[in-house]
Amino acid sequence: MKILRDILYGVSLRKVVGTTDAEVSALCFDSRKAAPGVLFFAIRGTESDGHSFIGKAIELGAEAVICEELPAELHTGVNYFMVENAAKALGVAAANFHDRPSEKLKLVGVTGTNGKTTIATLLFQLFRDLGYKVGLLSTVQNQINEVIIASTHTTPNPLVLNSLLAEMVDSGCDYCFMEVSSHAVAQARIEGLDFAGGIFTNLTHDHLDFHKTFDSYLKAKKGFFDGLGNKAFALTNIDDKNGMVMLQNTKAHKKSYGLKNIADFKAKIIENHFSGLLLNIDGEEVWFKMVGSFNAYNLLAVYATALLLDQDRTKVLTSLSRLSGAEGRFDYIISSSGIIGIVDYAHTPDAVQNVLSTIQDIRKGTEQVITVLGCGGDRDKAKRPVMAQVACDWSNKVILTSDNPRTEVPEQIIRDMEAGVMPQNKKKTLSITDRKEAIRTACHLAKPGDIILVAGKGHEKYQDIGGVKLPFDDKEILIEFLNLVS
Repeated sequence: MKILRDILYGVSLRKVVGTTDAEVSALCFDSRKAAPGVLFFAIRGTESDGHSFIGKAIELGAEAVICEELPAELHTGVNYFMVENAAKALGVAAANFHDRPSEKLKLVGVTGTNGKTTIATLLFQLFRDLGYKVGLLSTVQNQINEVIIASTHTTPNPLVLNSLLAEMVDSGCDYCFMEVSSHAVAQARIEGLDFAGGIFTNLTHDHLDFHKTFDSYLKAKKGFFDGLGNKAFALTNIDDKNGMVMLQNTKAHKKSYGLKNIADFKAKIIENHFSGLLLNIDGEEVWFKMVGSFNAYNLLAVYATALLLDQDRTKVLTSLSRLSGAEGRFDYIISSSGIIGIVDYAHTPDAVQNVLSTIQDIRKGTEQVITVLGCGGDRDKAKRPVMAQVACDWSNKVILTSDNPRTEVPEQIIRDMEAGVMPQNKKKTLSITDRKEAIRTACHLAKPGDIILVAGKGHEKYQDIGGVKLPFDDKEILIEFLNLVS
């Protein structure tokens, strides 16, 4: 049990009806989870307003309520606290409820359109290899040392987030590396957290279904850096046109990394093959297992972060050279006939172009590049034709198919993508709704030495059709049709 006044420490209260001396057993923002001793937060969401469920929460036993507007009817024995922003209050209260776990380890956040998962995962692997106890919060999975915990969101809600951080502290973790999504910043999920540092990767077209405009999307990302304290570091990709914008108002120590421009941490690609990358990184040549210029940026960001966290340079480079990154990120296999199959999570125009341009840099010039590509339903529709156009521009053959159609009609999503196929590219483009059949067709079309890219789902082990998640693994299906043993 916790005392209300301790939970509400740091929350700006506009009005109090009741007492702050009551005891609270739990916090919730879903009225269905209310019970005696619970503090209920009335959050205004995109689809519903928690204020409409205050009565239900009280019926189920909630004894205290955080809200932005007091209800017309106030119940005797219930404590009401009016705040300006209930979502922010939830973040602060959740941190307090779990004794502010982010202050008891070094928490580093990674934000940007592409690269978040790879950088967070590499940092987790690196610091484990350096001998530390470490936590990870990512799109693929959450992890506390050896224990893997399923991930449902890129950045969890404040209750789950602080609970996981508290578990990390109890497990003796020295560090936690986490992805910070633009949704998480906009919805105040990271409110109340104490970050030791923040990393910016890049900013391209994505999530405009939620943010509506690119400017709003940019401001959400920038909001993470605006909130960093003066003891933290803010590390940005100086080669991205929005890289320095992110650091304009931060109190944190400003640092940069890049391949093209003058930066605090600098790298140059010397060799780029399917077997790996040779980089000159701050004057030293190192071979890495990972592939592509986008991974050169990811590796450089990880290297820079480790040094900003006072790690030994030689040990960092030695360890990084052994690591292989996150599942479903340029994850490739080679058949006995020499066909190369690549599975990648690329689901934005820029990410698709990054992967295909990397393939273009590595290929010998005679092989076909066959791309299997879909777009998610109930998500940003504006990027669909652009992604199809990018795939056509960089591939010899393109098969448009389903990704996770969710509640949308798959054929309509594909029609949206087809709008981006220029007349000169129509002959090399097929549309096959069934994703498994699309992958099978790509494997059938491929000749020895050809390269098949299956983009969009990466690590996911399901396909969401009509709101039902069915088992589906791009890599397993690719292995099956290339007649390989998994």
